[in-house]
Amino acid sequence: MAEPAPPATPRIQLAHGGGGTLMQQLIDGELRRLYADPDQVLHDAARLSLPHGRLAFTTDSYVVHPLEFEGGDIGSLAVTGTANDLAMAGARPLVLSLGLILEEGLEIALLRRIVSSLVEASRRCGVSIVTGDTKVVERGKGDGAFLNTSGIGLLQVDDPIDPLAIVPGDQLLVSGDLGRHGVAILAARHGLDLQPPLASDCMPLWPAVEALLAAGVRLHCLRDLTRGGLASALQELAAPNALELRIEEACLPVAEPVRRTCALLGFDPLHLANEGRFLAVVPEADRQRALAVLAPAGGTWIGRVAAAGSGVGPPRGRVLLRTPFGSERVLIPLSGELLPRIC
Repeated sequence: MAEPAPPATPRIQLAHGGGGTLMQQLIDGELRRLYADPDQVLHDAARLSLPHGRLAFTTDSYVVHPLEFEGGDIGSLAVTGTANDLAMAGARPLVLSLGLILEEGLEIALLRRIVSSLVEASRRCGVSIVTGDTKVVERGKGDGAFLNTSGIGLLQVDDPIDPLAIVPGDQLLVSGDLGRHGVAILAARHGLDLQPPLASDCMPLWPAVEALLAAGVRLHCLRDLTRGGLASALQELAAPNALELRIEEACLPVAEPVRRTCALLGFDPLHLANEGRFLAVVPEADRQRALAVLAPAGGTWIGRVAAAGSGVGPPRGRVLLRTPFGSERVLIPLSGELLPRIC
């Protein structure tokens, strides 16, 4: 596809969101290439011919700062994050909508890079962007760009993949090492010169989920490890079921650059965000089949599910972390946000 012509103005102006000539130039020159058919007539709604079956639907907004970082940008996050949310429900991602809120003064060159990233991420995730919207806000009101994506996927499972399906005896696996995205954002935001540079783990998760299903693995629950990291995901799953999730600290996969950065700055990699990792909860009988699928890409077993212990009052869900020394501690949720504006 030919590169768009140089823009008449190198930065976004308020008039780019006003519905007139400049807005049409922005759509035709920069945004039309987001669609599978750039020559299609744009309308107020997309007409879809989808395969027969049950659908999953999700939406998310992206406000990452900075807009670009090692291993990705707000464009790759927006497409990949929404496609991954569908995958966590056992749905093959199909189509997305895209809403852009652009700030007056945003460089057209930066927007062009984000659009290219959106196109490439759509290709990697196997989805099509079929409809969208663009708004422009005054300088100082939008921090460059905010993106919203909604997605539709085709469910590939009969039984719901759901936190309420988790039972004592289930096994806990993660699909890869932890904390990469959080450290990549931290480095970009504060100019940390990590050597070698650490890239975000931003990647589509559907191929791994599809491989688990093809291997006959029964997936009781899936959860992508975004804001709050593995720790938040575990706590969210333990609470509604009054279950005890027992985690082996020695089994948690953390890359050495992430481990060193966390040790230097006092962070816990369990609380750092990921954008290409997920937690899988599977029956004990399916543990080895699941590991055979996930291990080649760095996936590993990290613990098991037990019934919550008895005590005063009704049982309460909790996450127990067993240290390499044999002691146990309760993994307590953060009271605030460790790193805001990460996705």
